Amino acid sequence: MTNLTHTVHTGASALVVSLPHVGTHIPAPLRAAFVPRALELEDTDWHLQRLYDFAGSMDATVIAAQVSRYVIDLNRPPDDAPMYPGAANTELCPTRFFSGESLYRDSCAPSNTEIVARREMYWQPYHDAVRAALDRARAAHGYALLWDGHSIRSEIPWLFDGKLPDLNVGTASEKSCDPKLRSAIVSQLHAQQSFTVAVDARFKGGYITRHHGQPERGVHAIQMEMCQSLYMQEHSPFTYDEARAALVQPLLKDLLTTCLDWTPSART
Repeated sequence: MTNLTHTVHTGASALVVSLPHVGTHIPAPLRAAFVPRALELEDTDWHLQRLYDFAGSMDATVIAAQVSRYVIDLNRPPDDAPMYPGAANTELCPTRFFSGESLYRDSCAPSNTEIVARREMYWQPYHDAVRAALDRARAAHGYALLWDGHSIRSEIPWLFDGKLPDLNVGTASEKSCDPKLRSAIVSQLHAQQSFTVAVDARFKGGYITRHHGQPERGVHAIQMEMCQSLYMQEHSPFTYDEARAALVQPLLKDLLTTCLDWTPSART
């Protein structure tokens, strides 16, 4: 299914894969408000649908954004509360690039009325789709697994110091999924030696993980934020790198397999 905000590939397993920052669509009426550089969409989570193309064969439901994060950030809370108080944050309707410069021409940033309109038109349908997929999985299996996939340039001084670890797992400080599922994923990551790993560090999980991950209700959510250097060229033209991707894809598939192999009964 495709609409203005997202696409949905419906699977029958307990696994839902969310890709909220892969969208590249900026509606025509909004484009003139942005600085020309913004239309190159440099802060997109480029090519993640391609990187996770194996998810469909695992019978996962895959929900992927269509609209650009520059229009609205689907991984921010609807009230625009900062996800990381005290650190540099981008907003529900971002006004800055990840490098800190303005996304908008002078006096063209969205008004409160415009933000509300974008939230209703783009943000809410995506979250309704995530909730529907999780409810469907939970009805069929008794529980649901949410994997929220992201990628980012490995070095962005405005947001964080130095180079990011290659793979960054977020579970809202151990609150968004069962501890044993978290432990299985973390153990698997620490067992490999090809990529550096951080767990609940700079990336603890955004709104999707924190809001939808409710293990007490049978919904277990994990965010994976990975460096784009693992599978693509990090700067324009943002080219997908088959050779690099081939090195990290098997690990991603193994991690999702671990999720699918886990069941709540494993807690006993």
